[in-house]
Amino acid sequence: MLNDLLDRNATWSDQRNRDEPGYFARLATRQTPEFFWIGCSDSRVPANVVAGLDPGEVFVHRNVANVIHSSDMNMLSALEFAVDALRIREIIVCGHYGCGGVKAATEDLPHGLADHWLEPIRRLARAYAIDLAQIDDQEARRDRLAELNVVEGVRRVAETPILQRAWKNRVSIRVHGLIYGLKDGRLRDLDCTVGPGHFNAEAAQ
Repeated sequence: MLNDLLDRNATWSDQRNRDEPGYFARLATRQTPEFFWIGCSDSRVPANVVAGLDPGEVFVHRNVANVIHSSDMNMLSALEFAVDALRIREIIVCGHYGCGGVKAATEDLPHGLADHWLEPIRRLARAYAIDLAQIDDQEARRDRLAELNVVEGVRRVAETPILQRAWKNRVSIRVHGLIYGLKDGRLRDLDCTVGPGHFNAEAAQ
């Protein structure tokens, strides 16, 4: 299986060089992505593929169910690097329908360490229990919870000292919430974009 992966890589690399000579030489000299993507680790939702972007155009952080934890140093380090070093001004929190992490968060079954990681989704499910109960279909109910998780993720990214500091310094950064459909391959805007002037953590307290 590893040999097959290496063969596929060689084929892709050769084809890319034929289509665009010098592509890798140029890509190796600098990294100038336009987007920072916080998404799910699901293998069916690779950021640059679903967004139609080439390598070098999107800086990516992924975790189970695209959960934003305020204590996740991995995510925070990537966010800080994206904002301060790469000067990225468009941040995307992207979930997807049919998310296994969201499903696990709604099951009364043990999932090991994942149960701790997914706790914010269970909290959301409790907070929106009345609204979610109006949806009869279980899959549709979980998909709605996946949307709520993205909206909450946008809010929590906006609350980070990294974004608050950037906005205080008049850096024009926007945080968007998208959801991806596994069944149709389409990204949908959840209309929860936050930017300068839209959110201030101190004012919200």
